[in-house]
Amino acid sequence: METKKLLDGRKQSTRFIVDEITKICTTMPKRDPGSDGETQAVEYMAEQMRGYGAEATVEPFEIHPSSFFGWIYITMTCFILASVAVFFSALIAIVLVVIGYIPMILQFVLYTKTLDPLYPQKTSHNVTAIKKCKGDVKCRVFFNGHPDATWEWSTNYHFGGKVFIGQFVVDVIGSLYIIGAAIVKWVLVGGVGGAMPVGVNLIIPCVGLLFVPLFFVTYFISDTKTVVDGANDNLTGCYMGIALLKALKENNIELEHTEVGVIISGSEECGLRGGKAWAEAHKDEYKDVPTIIVSYDTIHDPKCLQVNMKDLNALVPADKEGSELFLQACEDVGVYCGKGTVPFGATDCAAFTQGGFRSVGVTGLAHTLEKYYHTRLDSYDNLDEQGIENCYAATVGFLQIWDHKYSEE
Repeated sequence: METKKLLDGRKQSTRFIVDEITKICTTMPKRDPGSDGETQAVEYMAEQMRGYGAEATVEPFEIHPSSFFGWIYITMTCFILASVAVFFSALIAIVLVVIGYIPMILQFVLYTKTLDPLYPQKTSHNVTAIKKCKGDVKCRVFFNGHPDATWEWSTNYHFGGKVFIGQFVVDVIGSLYIIGAAIVKWVLVGGVGGAMPVGVNLIIPCVGLLFVPLFFVTYFISDTKTVVDGANDNLTGCYMGIALLKALKENNIELEHTEVGVIISGSEECGLRGGKAWAEAHKDEYKDVPTIIVSYDTIHDPKCLQVNMKDLNALVPADKEGSELFLQACEDVGVYCGKGTVPFGATDCAAFTQGGFRSVGVTGLAHTLEKYYHTRLDSYDNLDEQGIENCYAATVGFLQIWDHKYSEE
């Protein structure tokens, strides 16, 4: 595959990406998961890709967007009740804390759908677009991004990422203190009630009450009435693949044995729901030839371009070979790319991997919750063109490596 024309046109492709992101942010409704704005953006992208020679299919799926942060209300309520219960029953206090941890682990740590039935249903959409090759198919590569935007993380916007993360750390410390206080009480009196030293009966449980206001504040960590623009997170990811299809079309480049596809996965911000739905819907497809998904999320700072070897709170490993090939692509085109993990949260790379597909995760931000991350500052006027250009060049380089490695075997 000859990529010189594509690399020579990287600035034009970057300008296209920036212009399209600006258009979506300024002319379309907000794109929270399952919203009309998300649907409108998805259909717009699908039509664009059809114009660039790809077959594009829009695929609806069911979501329950409020469930993702719904655990907060259950968990914090349990912690608050446990703070009071420890005065009367050590056993009840321990049980309440344990109950509180269950939805947090299931929804926020593991990104399961356990709580989904408890919340209102909406419809979101994925897009699968494929540009056919001229000859027999010998390999395939999908480029992925999610079109939805999240509700604003109020704490991050007003106080920064350290405070946002610190809030959860304090909640954990507070809940563990309550368990500790309950255990002390249980050991000293052999169960519920009974006489004990005043320091144990009053002072130790009273310290636990100091955490109650902090538990309560966590209710308001996200402002569900404010939907951010999501320019970086993650229209940048969507348009990596779309811009490549456009460049292939305009330069009359048709690959001989490699299919080039784009997956637009909806509702990532409420628990990787689009990625999970796509993997389930296509679980028996694309197994005929070597196929990989390169999943982008928040392509911004060129100093932070990174291949994530592990995703979903560092619990899910990405495809090792594909990750190394992306790093090689960056070296080939002369752009910096680091190697790391997603230590907090997740990207659709994890959903595809868990669904049985080979997937590579690429991000372009510091994983320390930058001020614009999930806040109103993530707007079209806060894009980094150099970061976008570098990632686009690496995308071109990856396609060349994948095409050469598998289509010529």
